[in-house]
Amino acid sequence: MKKLSARRRHPLAAVVVLLLALACTGGLYAAFAPAGKAQADETSQSLTIEEGKKLYSVGCASCHGTGGQGSSDGPSLVGVGAAAVDFQVGTGRMPAATSQGPQVVKKKNIYTQAQIDQLAAYIASLGAGPEVPTSEQYGPDGADIAKGGELFRTNCAQCHNFVGSGGALTKGKFAPDLQGVDPKHIYEAMQTGPQNMPSFPDTTLTEKNKKDIIAYLNAVNSSNTENPGGLDLGGIGPVSEGLFAWIFGLGALIAVAVWVAARTAKAKKS
Repeated sequence: MKKLSARRRHPLAAVVVLLLALACTGGLYAAFAPAGKAQADETSQSLTIEEGKKLYSVGCASCHGTGGQGSSDGPSLVGVGAAAVDFQVGTGRMPAATSQGPQVVKKKNIYTQAQIDQLAAYIASLGAGPEVPTSEQYGPDGADIAKGGELFRTNCAQCHNFVGSGGALTKGKFAPDLQGVDPKHIYEAMQTGPQNMPSFPDTTLTEKNKKDIIAYLNAVNSSNTENPGGLDLGGIGPVSEGLFAWIFGLGALIAVAVWVAARTAKAKKS
């Protein structure tokens, strides 16, 4: 008993006991604690990517290559990001029709949103790129409509018209009408620059700028918006009927003047 008591009074005895207690506590926690949230999220993400790869193999690989590396029929998808997939597939532009015109047009999509998310996760795993925006990024809260109008007229109106009604481009291509387009898809289009459209990363148009532009489009294309001038003619202005009358009326007067001059000249010759 005296020897045991002496060992307990050893200067390192307390340290040894503390270490044994910590080791036992850690071992019991590791054995009985549930799997960590991070591990569960990682497992879920891996399953999502795997499902996306299956969908990709069926619907996309024939044009974009088995690993997204691209081919003669489709560009590489490495580094385009999840936002590009969500936009292209969510608007029905992809998969593209076999007989394409000057550009791929919007149509009814064939995937559910869950499947689109899986495809986007797989493509994102191939290389870093723009992520799918959240509702806070493209929602109306905190947006400046007036500032959005200025930005839209400076950067977008040349192709999409002053109120996003769309317009013609070269060689049969066109800028689509933006009325009724999901705000998320407008944000993604600015991020990724689909087809003929340039991209506007955050270094060019900040997240707040994009929010403002979307708020402006929502305001001018709202069903409650009235045009005091009558027909809006694509948002040209409140006096569109006057402009119409001036152009076509003046054209008609010129045509009549030419006709009268031709008849007069013919009469003199005869």
